Amino acid sequence: MDVFQVVSIGIIAAILYLLIKDKQPSIAFLIVVLTVLYLFIYVMQFVYEILQLITYLGERANINGIYIKTILQIIGISYLTEIGANIVKDAGLESIAIKIEMIGKLFILILAIPIFKSLVETIINIFPIV
Repeated sequence: MDVFQVVSIGIIAAILYLLIKDKQPSIAFLIVVLTVLYLFIYVMQFVYEILQLITYLGERANINGIYIKTILQIIGISYLTEIGANIVKDAGLESIAIKIEMIGKLFILILAIPIFKSLVETIINIFPIV
């Protein structure tokens, strides 16, 4: 499947949604959710290859594996919260979508704390406080 097929699936799902939404809104929403899940599962094979490349490059650059892992987790949280929030927005639940986004940002902040701590410690070691 290439980009053309992915876009085609999205367009077909959108047309089905528009045709069904007035008579069967729950089925129309289910079409949206299933389409998003299908496309997400499809794209995961490519994400796995990207993750392997990033890990390989991090090892070659002698970057601590914990930093690479943390950055990849942050990227994953970003995408998952955006997909989840958009699905909830499509259901008309804007307030819940905002909470999902906020919680995603909070998890990112929590994951970033060790990197920030390491950065501050490095700066302190370079410029010791007298």
